[in-house]
Amino acid sequence: MLSEIYRGYIACLNAQDWLNLGTFVHDALHYNGRALTLDDYREMLIKDFREIPDLFFDIQMLIEEPPRIACRLRFECAPKGVFMGLRVDGKRVVFCENVFYEFREGKIDNVWSVIDKAAIKAQL
Repeated sequence: MLSEIYRGYIACLNAQDWLNLGTFVHDALHYNGRALTLDDYREMLIKDFREIPDLFFDIQMLIEEPPRIACRLRFECAPKGVFMGLRVDGKRVVFCENVFYEFREGKIDNVWSVIDKAAIKAQL
């Protein structure tokens, strides 16, 4: 089932197990319409963890309709400095991300992500 693969992917992210990211993600994919390599995607995620040291992906809702997954992820974290154009400076914020994934041959091929920036702004 795709949901089991997806849960493995989220566990991989939360463990920052970057060597195994390719188990879940194709060597070439699209993120919000932008073509990326697996290495590009990995670097984007590493940067997220560098800017948000306590980042943790918490699945709140998961819907599977092969070849797609829809997920609502919840975050409670303290981004350093500026995050999404907002001066957070280590303040603890809670927000959600609505994200859709398209799989091909059991791996993520497309990602569409929308983060609730208004929720972050309201807490600052």
